Amino acid sequence: VQLVESGGGLVQPGGSLSLSCAVSGLTTFNNTWMNWVRQAPGKGLEWVSEISGSGMWTYYADSVKGRFTISRDNAKNAVYLRMNSLKSEDTALYYCATDREGRRRGQGTQVTVSS
Repeated sequence: VQLVESGGGLVQPGGSLSLSCAVSGLTTFNNTWMNWVRQAPGKGLEWVSEISGSGMWTYYADSVKGRFTISRDNAKNAVYLRMNSLKSEDTALYYCATDREGRRRGQGTQVTVSS
């Protein structure tokens, strides 16, 4: 299984970014819950959001609820994270993962929120 994240960058507080995750080698992708997790500098992994295989169910950490939106396109084997109203505390390395703990995740994409 390969997970490849993209879309990170430098953004000012209050700005927006969209992250993408391309998934390959997972034949059960359509039935697999997918997650985004992140790791801020000097901290452990933090679960951010998850989405059911069908896309019908989504859950968010309290710290991002109302600002982030997770989605997926099963035809493209892809998962997305739309991030609005970004704050400095959202600065982290963001990973796409097949579990909340991030045990199986990609290489990550860096998001830096700074003025």
